[in-house]
Amino acid sequence: MLLHWLVLVASVTLISAGSSPERIVGGHPVLISEVPWQAALMYSEKYICGAVIYSDKIIITAAHCVERPFDTLYSVRVGSVWKNLGGQHARVAVIRKHEDYVSSTILFNDIAVIRLVDTLIFNAEVRPIQLADSAPAAGTEASVSGWGEIGILWLQPTSLLKTSVKILDPNVCKRSYQYITKTMICAAALLKDSCHGDSGGPLVSGGQLVGIVSYGIGCANPFFPGVYANVAELKPWILNAIEQL
Repeated sequence: MLLHWLVLVASVTLISAGSSPERIVGGHPVLISEVPWQAALMYSEKYICGAVIYSDKIIITAAHCVERPFDTLYSVRVGSVWKNLGGQHARVAVIRKHEDYVSSTILFNDIAVIRLVDTLIFNAEVRPIQLADSAPAAGTEASVSGWGEIGILWLQPTSLLKTSVKILDPNVCKRSYQYITKTMICAAALLKDSCHGDSGGPLVSGGQLVGIVSYGIGCANPFFPGVYANVAELKPWILNAIEQL
């Protein structure tokens, strides 16, 4: 089974001959105007997770990113490739996690919505992203961005990185993880992956938000793909939760 998975991952992407060794999760620097929906989630002014702009008042992230007490100690930064500097800084008013979110080795319903105190000002570097109505087919290319670890010595980049992965068939993903539900979507590529610190950030395909970085075993582990909250499946909950904020 492990050999089958390794061959499968190798089949969905090729290693670039110019890949630099320090980027073992395959990331490359990106301008914020290329991913203007990217947000940095802060707690007590310190970066903790990625997040996504849904509207000028609403942010989406992973539920496991907002388990700390006191919603008002959270804030977000948008419009900057630097997680702790520049762009617009907005305070959080209230957070709502999925009622059926379960925090364990496997994260079920790992989604949360945030209402801001401050209104974001949209421009070329700050834009919302549309939620997908359906999950992409297996083999579809997607991109993931964030400030998470680059894969060596727990180092995190100072500037925003982006990489590409491909959507996996759920049945293939279940060969690596026993509990993959319809609220999860898996993606992988050889030596490319989201990593620790990218949680809550966007998985994007076709200009739409298809996933929220959730969990995985290791980073760019050829035997374990990245697992994301399935935005299309969770969209009814997201829209309802926003109305109730």
